[in-house]
Amino acid sequence: MPVVSLNLPSYAYDIVIEPDSLRKLGSALKARGLGQKSQKVLIVSHPLLFTHYGIKLIEGLEEAGFSPSVLLLPPGERFKTPKTLYKIYDCAQANHLERSSLMIAFGGGVIGDMTGFAAATWLRGIDFVQVPTSLLAMVDASIGGKTGINHTKGKNLIGAFHQPRLVWIDPLLLQTLPGREFRSAMAEVIKYGVIWDEDLFKLLEQAPRLDQLRYIPAHLSEEILTRCAQAKATIVMTDEKEKGLRALLNFGHTIGHGIETATHYKINHGEAVGIGMILASQIALRAGLWTEECHQRLLNLVRQARLPEQIPDYAPITEISNALWSDKKVEAGKLRFVLPTRIGQGTITDNIPIDLVKEILTIGYTKS
Repeated sequence: MPVVSLNLPSYAYDIVIEPDSLRKLGSALKARGLGQKSQKVLIVSHPLLFTHYGIKLIEGLEEAGFSPSVLLLPPGERFKTPKTLYKIYDCAQANHLERSSLMIAFGGGVIGDMTGFAAATWLRGIDFVQVPTSLLAMVDASIGGKTGINHTKGKNLIGAFHQPRLVWIDPLLLQTLPGREFRSAMAEVIKYGVIWDEDLFKLLEQAPRLDQLRYIPAHLSEEILTRCAQAKATIVMTDEKEKGLRALLNFGHTIGHGIETATHYKINHGEAVGIGMILASQIALRAGLWTEECHQRLLNLVRQARLPEQIPDYAPITEISNALWSDKKVEAGKLRFVLPTRIGQGTITDNIPIDLVKEILTIGYTKS
């Protein structure tokens, strides 16, 4: 059972990776003293997921002495709004959650972000636990304490840093993950290989396909989850509030978030990040930061994951550009880009000419 520890000045928490462990969560919370005083737990999830796995989670919590309540929300980025957030607040109030109570985010990145932000702001902050159910959430969104909701003008513009008290990863939950969600999450896995972990990148290159769980051997699947968790934990421990190093994790996200916004989230997060990585790679190539060989290796991995390679025609370039300037990564009036310099290493820069960005966006509508 791999356990990755994330140690911060305020407190430490574990990222536990264990197959078929959903029912054990209650005893794990009890052993860590989480939610013990109140014993009230609010689980936030979505209907289809809860139909598959909710009973195991509820039974495990009740066996450990907790009193769980459940709020089921519609899945999808377009519901990551203040209106949905207030449904969590209303449920917290109706179930009399106290400062010693606990929220559990049982779902993908959207559920995790919203539940974490609700926990950060309910009664000025209560504890929460991440139980990610998508590959994207397991390797990225559930770790590191970024929480938030979307604004009509951009993604995650409203939020807070609020670290979970535990991240509980059961890889068997991926067996019912829709194929599109699995493929899109591979963009985040590839991201870690490009900007941080060369060995992970090489492991991914050895896989015949990256678009479905059944093509990835169990040992490689566990290695991917562990390496990504370790990379994210190491970076967050160095830079919790994204003042420097942590910004590396935004590789592919600057343009990617613009594409998500411009398509009104018809292109999902991972798909947008995949396109964003290709375009950031092309910017790095034009800027002389890395080689054509490295660009092709990245492109090949994106293709192994069967991810889209170009901006869809229905996403106006003007809307993408507007979203770029509304992005939270704009600093002192300059766009910041994370660009690769070699496999396993990247750099953060605000020195990219705007004309080059416009040119790369324009060619982004054609297949590489």
